[in-house]
Amino acid sequence: MDRRQFARSVAGAAVGAVALPSPISLGAEIDVPLPFKLSVMLWTVFRDRPFEERLEKVAEAGYISVELVNEFNPWSDADFRRFRAKKHSLGITVDAVTLPVKGIVDASKKDEFLADLKKFLPTAEKLECPALIILTGNRIEGVAHELTHQACVDTLKYGADVAAKANVTLLLENIDPEENPRYFLTSVAEGLQVIRQVDHPHVKFLYDFYHEQIAEGNLIEKLDKNIDLVGLVHIADVPGRHQPGTGEINFASIFRKLDELKYNRYAAMEFIPTGDPVKALRGARELVEQSVHEKVPG
Repeated sequence: MDRRQFARSVAGAAVGAVALPSPISLGAEIDVPLPFKLSVMLWTVFRDRPFEERLEKVAEAGYISVELVNEFNPWSDADFRRFRAKKHSLGITVDAVTLPVKGIVDASKKDEFLADLKKFLPTAEKLECPALIILTGNRIEGVAHELTHQACVDTLKYGADVAAKANVTLLLENIDPEENPRYFLTSVAEGLQVIRQVDHPHVKFLYDFYHEQIAEGNLIEKLDKNIDLVGLVHIADVPGRHQPGTGEINFASIFRKLDELKYNRYAAMEFIPTGDPVKALRGARELVEQSVHEKVPG
């Protein structure tokens, strides 16, 4: 199951800051320091290769971190130990993983969310992962929007202290209505409002530029006004979910804005490469370097 399928399955149910490691350059050389860390959402690349080889390819492309969905579901304790040894040898971390919960839109299921969160925390520890991605799930037919919104706020508040005690951060993500027209949180503006209402340092927003360009656009203004709430950004161009430069989003401007705002968390490449994946990932990394280190003409 890939990330898009996972989002659909979670959404189909009725329903602060992260400590960052220092970058370690292995594989392809990282020539210049960057103001924020780069990661790869692993479901998008090297899916026909064994898992350890996928990590090697990520390092070869010059990245220091990966994000996971459910690749680890069949692993034994020995598998987790081999995984940790491999990622340490490559200088790679896991910066986020999608939490397998049914959603947070149903006010009557807060206890169920909390139980799922507590159940997953030992797995997050085995992955040495400091952040969990949260999907809202679908709208509930017959329930007013404002009530569902409040349920999301209350459920995240319910889990925030548990997350804090485990030293993990919850990251709420938007999904565009074209990918799933029934999904509740399609708006970054509303997602940011939820985070403000939760008002907890261990609950942040995952700003997915691909989804928001399809849903509402106006990417940079929302970033500019709410950078304090953003715990992670996801990168893919529109249309097609391919690498930056293949579509309509001006990622050079976005990367410069992240630099200007002193964003120092992760930017994860969640694109489906056209052509060679290592080349596409390197190209995306080079665009980040050029954008934040070259002067803008004029």
